[in-house]
Amino acid sequence: MDIQAIMEHLPHRYPFLLVDRVVEIELGKSIHAYKNVTINEPFFMGHFPHHPVMPGVLIMEALAQAAGILSFKSMDEKPSADTVFYFAGIDEARFKKPVLPGDQLHLHAEIERQMRGVWKFKAEARVDGQLVAEARLMCAQRKL
Repeated sequence: MDIQAIMEHLPHRYPFLLVDRVVEIELGKSIHAYKNVTINEPFFMGHFPHHPVMPGVLIMEALAQAAGILSFKSMDEKPSADTVFYFAGIDEARFKKPVLPGDQLHLHAEIERQMRGVWKFKAEARVDGQLVAEARLMCAQRKL
């Protein structure tokens, strides 16, 4: 999926859209996407000016956005004005290595369970094949 298709399946926009491309998706099962991390990201001005590092919470958000694309595509739905997916939980989050400008952050999410609008995922982020972060994520679909 290119960026246009991604924006059809996520309500996020710059500067908070954190998925650049979907490489592979297996509906109802898993997704592999990536984010190109550049020095132009607005968060690098303050995190940290002398040693820019992508904040861990944004790595988790990028994983959740990839998981959101997987959810919407698996349901054959797109975001709407009356429905939203909330990030509902993070368990077992671990950060193994810093993510730096110039890195390509590969986002992998696998559906563990889905019941009554609540989705649980096993997720991990990699740079150059090395694990940089992992977590179990929960997202909840709600009507507005």
